[in-house]
Amino acid sequence: MARWFDTVAAVLKRNEVRLVTYVPDKVLAPLIRALEADSYFTTFCPTREEEAAGIVCGGWMGGMRGIVLMQTSGFATLANVLASLALPYRIPLLMMISERGTLGEFNVGQAMVCRSMRPMLTALGIEHHTLSRRDEIDFIVDRTVNQAIATQEPAAFILSPLLTHAKRQEA
Repeated sequence: MARWFDTVAAVLKRNEVRLVTYVPDKVLAPLIRALEADSYFTTFCPTREEEAAGIVCGGWMGGMRGIVLMQTSGFATLANVLASLALPYRIPLLMMISERGTLGEFNVGQAMVCRSMRPMLTALGIEHHTLSRRDEIDFIVDRTVNQAIATQEPAAFILSPLLTHAKRQEA
């Protein structure tokens, strides 16, 4: 079975998602490396998640499909850009979020943000799916990307530690 990040990269390519913005993250590092190594993708590392989302939104307006890669705490900064840009202008902003704050998390701040992430996505009416099994990644990512583009609505993928095997810090 393919590694989770290889499957994600293949599905993004198949769906012509070329623009990738990201804020560095240890869990997302293998995906970021795979996308940077593939000349098909245009990758860009801005300073903040709001900037990453703005670049992807601008890419959509210019005819390029894109995705933002971030961790849970970075998502917590996006409510305004989602509510004032992506949603009202019907931009299929794709987001892949490495989930911190659960399953042995040591950082209290991450845990607090994790508890609010899904409720915020739901309150904004943003389609979101948690990826926890490698055998479901192709189907879920492919269908969600297609739906986001067809409906011109943002969508989020949450990478569960069950999938990425993110390690907790020992006390």
